[in-house]
Amino acid sequence: MNTFFSIEELKNYAFIVIGSIFLSLSVVGFFAPNELITGGSAGLALLIHYMTNLTIGTIIVLINFPLILIGIKYLGKMFAVRTILTIILISVFIDFLTQIVHVKPFVIDDALGAIFGGIFVGIGLAFTIKGNSTAGGSTILARIISSKTEIKPGQVILVIDFLIIFSSLFILEDTKKVLWSIVSIYITAKIIDIILTGNLNKKVVYLVTQKTQILKEIIREELGPEGTIIKGDGLFDNQEKKMILIVVKVDKLQKLRQIVKKNDPDGFLIITEATEMLGRGH
Repeated sequence: MNTFFSIEELKNYAFIVIGSIFLSLSVVGFFAPNELITGGSAGLALLIHYMTNLTIGTIIVLINFPLILIGIKYLGKMFAVRTILTIILISVFIDFLTQIVHVKPFVIDDALGAIFGGIFVGIGLAFTIKGNSTAGGSTILARIISSKTEIKPGQVILVIDFLIIFSSLFILEDTKKVLWSIVSIYITAKIIDIILTGNLNKKVVYLVTQKTQILKEIIREELGPEGTIIKGDGLFDNQEKKMILIVVKVDKLQKLRQIVKKNDPDGFLIITEATEMLGRGH
């Protein structure tokens, strides 16, 4: 009993409630009025809703609960409890807003509906993830399949979303709506990344050079980032080599290129995304 009502678990419930509200508003205010779709079980529920008289909330429950019963051993007890809570909240909120409150559409426009619907779904899913839960559907199926095969969960979710989008071509019979739905799913993914990892706008740079000391001083003076000098051996000649590892803002990347080109034409850069930074100063 204490596990269900610990401070940490209450925080999870708060995140789940906030996430469920945003997810419900995205469906009621943006997707359903414009006959657009999103990914996961909500997208499948919308497609079925467009073909039947069933309410969206009812369909979400019908889709998800068989999956939960099948996949509960893959989710873990507490994760399953949170997922069930999330699904119930989303279903109740959607049907309450549409069947009882009769909330009017926030906008009747494919483009605006897709953009803002995607933003709301992204916010909702990010809060749900922060609450150590899931909105069900494809995530549950992905866990089951990945536990039985070598396929990664992300790949399963991608395939499911693709199948939902592909199916919508035959149901919506409007290519423009389908394309805007794809845009919406992309926006959702970006919003989730921003909320969960932060909009860092930074790059990780690995600078391989023989002029470590010279470049270290110039970079420190002109760019000011903190960094690390990594020592290692060459793969083929087995000679000791040094590499500078730094994190720089995107707008300083060109300046770094110029510094390296001017001071060590033989040096080269490996540049990757800084998706998340933790620890001192971050």
